[in-house]
Amino acid sequence: MRAVTYDSYAPDNSRLRYGETADPKLGPGQVLVRVRAAGVNPVDWKVMAGGLDAMMETVFPVVPGWDVAGVVTRTGPDTPEFAVGDEVLAYARKDVVQGGTFAEYVAVDASAVARKPAGLDWARAGGLPLAGLTALRSLDRLAVGPQDVLLVHGAAGGVGSLAVQLGRERGARVIGTASERNHAFVRALGGEPVTYGPGLPERVRELVPGGVSAVADFVGGQLETTLAVLAPGGRHVSVADPTVEQHGGHWIWVRPDGAKLAELAALVDRGALGVEVAGTYPLEKTGEAFEASRTGHVRGKLVIMP
Repeated sequence: MRAVTYDSYAPDNSRLRYGETADPKLGPGQVLVRVRAAGVNPVDWKVMAGGLDAMMETVFPVVPGWDVAGVVTRTGPDTPEFAVGDEVLAYARKDVVQGGTFAEYVAVDASAVARKPAGLDWARAGGLPLAGLTALRSLDRLAVGPQDVLLVHGAAGGVGSLAVQLGRERGARVIGTASERNHAFVRALGGEPVTYGPGLPERVRELVPGGVSAVADFVGGQLETTLAVLAPGGRHVSVADPTVEQHGGHWIWVRPDGAKLAELAALVDRGALGVEVAGTYPLEKTGEAFEASRTGHVRGKLVIMP
């Protein structure tokens, strides 16, 4: 099959290759998915740089990518949940970094897979899994509800834009940090935009003098600001800064979960949750997608479409 691979860690795209590689093996309880779309996430190039080497085993050559939407072409032994021809999506992270989604085919555990609603197009389906599940797990951990004022760091990004919408869906007041060029976008999501950078705590306090009750950090490096704007008894999480655990917060690491993903897909299908697709790339242009992601200024999701 055609795939993108790398054969050693690298801080840039110098080890990325596009070409033929072996088809994935299909084990019990798995489905083989013909990839139609695969979301790009910052973790993809961070893993390629060796950022998770202390945490996860890596077997080279690696096919990167953890998001997928596509069509089931084969089922493994004892996998009654799905059939050939099913349109599905999944957060396809595995215990070992190796067989990812930036390829023509990927084998995925059935427990991670959800059916794709007919009204959900491939690009949005491919961009939803990791970002959507991360946002959902963060808000679940914060127990966000109608009583809350939620601050989202990185509200225009792939995860943040979904968290803003999920927070509003739960009835919370949501304030989101973003550059001024993305303020209108954050407002359209239902959030109140505030410009990030120096003076951010003061700007948040102007909006909420008593402080916010919950903070979700999808950027990293925001702990000082978070603690400065958090009301007494407030809760906070981060996906990028494990040191929050030393200050009463939670470090979020999202898990594959087909049932939760099905909930998110249903929200998108009925128009309650939008997935902003910033751009799509053919498989052979994965390196260009990585470069765009590295800028840190992508509004929404980048998606590979083999």
